[in-house]
Amino acid sequence: MKHLGSNQTESIKRTIRETGLRATPARIATLNLLHAATSPLTHAEVSDELRDLSVDRATVFRNLNDLASVGLLRRTELGDRVWRFEWVAESGEHGSAHPHFVCVDCGTVSCMDEIKLTAGSMRMSQEFGEVTEIVLRGHCNDCG
Repeated sequence: MKHLGSNQTESIKRTIRETGLRATPARIATLNLLHAATSPLTHAEVSDELRDLSVDRATVFRNLNDLASVGLLRRTELGDRVWRFEWVAESGEHGSAHPHFVCVDCGTVSCMDEIKLTAGSMRMSQEFGEVTEIVLRGHCNDCG
C-alpha cells in the first residue's frame, strides 16, 4: 500500500471526522486505499491490502460499512453477489457516479469514468426512477 503524505493523512482524517466518525488508523488506511484504487474493491481485497497493518477482517468489514453509511464510500453489487466498495468523490473526479464494465469471462471490474448518460437519457430514466448504477458486461481485451 502507498505511504500517505502528511497532507493526505490530515485531509482523510478531516473527511472522516466531518461525518461524525472517529478517524482511527484502520479507517484512515481503508479510505486511503479506496481513494487510490482504480476500480471497486471487495472486502477480501481490502483485507488483503491492510493485513500488513494488522487490521483484522472483521474491523475491515465494519469500517467499509461505516464509511459507506456516511457516504464516503459507495457499496455496489455487480451481479455476482459480492459487495464492492469505492471512494465517493466530488463531481468530475474518479469516484463520482460512473458505469462499470464487468468481464463475463474473468470477472475483472473496470471503472468507466468518462461515460455519462446523455441529458435525454437522464430525462427518460426519471420516468422509471433514479439511476444509481450502470453495469456493462462483455469480454475484456485480455479475454476477448
